Amino acid sequence: MNISEYQNYHETKSHTTADFPYNTYLCSIPRDFPGVPLHWHSEVELIVIKKGRGIVSSDFQKRTVTSGDIIVIRPGQLHSIEQYAGHVMEYENIIFRPDLLISGSDDLCAAKFITPFMEGKLPSEPYLTPALSWYQPASECIREIDLLCATRPEGYQLAVKGHLFLFFFLLISNRQKKETAPAPQTKSLEKMKTILKYVEEHYASHITIDDMAALTYYSKSHFMKFFKSHMGAGFIEYLNDYRLTMSERLLRSSDDPVTEVAEKCGFDNLSYFNRIFKRKYGQAPGRWRQSASKDL
Repeated sequence: MNISEYQNYHETKSHTTADFPYNTYLCSIPRDFPGVPLHWHSEVELIVIKKGRGIVSSDFQKRTVTSGDIIVIRPGQLHSIEQYAGHVMEYENIIFRPDLLISGSDDLCAAKFITPFMEGKLPSEPYLTPALSWYQPASECIREIDLLCATRPEGYQLAVKGHLFLFFFLLISNRQKKETAPAPQTKSLEKMKTILKYVEEHYASHITIDDMAALTYYSKSHFMKFFKSHMGAGFIEYLNDYRLTMSERLLRSSDDPVTEVAEKCGFDNLSYFNRIFKRKYGQAPGRWRQSASKDL
């Protein structure tokens, strides 16, 4: 199971067809899953907070979000979603491919605005809140798209694209020319992506600090300092938490014995797995599975 399978494991509602790359998922943290670990993808993502409160991180910048907030995630941006202090957060997760808004190589709008925006060359406000003067029309764009995708009148795709263009017009035309905070260093982001991708692909195997230091061409001590400075936790702590996240999803989605779940998620010591699973989720794996099955 990789991060995409983890994120989309819950019951989802696709609002579009396969040939129109725009999809909406309704999510709840922690009801659907405890959180979405740090990851990235090649699509645009809009996180629309419907109810409650949570934490969203974008390129290492964490922020508490509440009902009404809209978070814009560009392709390739590292981002995560977390529970906030016991609160439940319901949100709409909108994902679409950038080429939905690009007609071709000679498309003026794409060359001058859409592509530079997607590549981060036209920085804009990533967290849209009701306090912004232009929040209402931006929020209305998403509301209108949701209504169109729910009813799908003939030619609704035209209107969806029209509202998306208007949404990005609002982002770009209202962007601050002088950024309030410097963008994270590209080199650091790429290093972190390499690390996270390796964990995603090899978490079931034995991974050491030495392995990661060699992967990033850092000394062991520099790697540990680099990782903790950006992630706020040590690498082994992060690795264990990732493995626990995947084990929790596997307990929900399979009938595999707890011993097999532990092994598939990189834990070769069952008692250790049971101990740290209970520390994170409040129950031993077996009891957690029983509780989760009652909630389905």
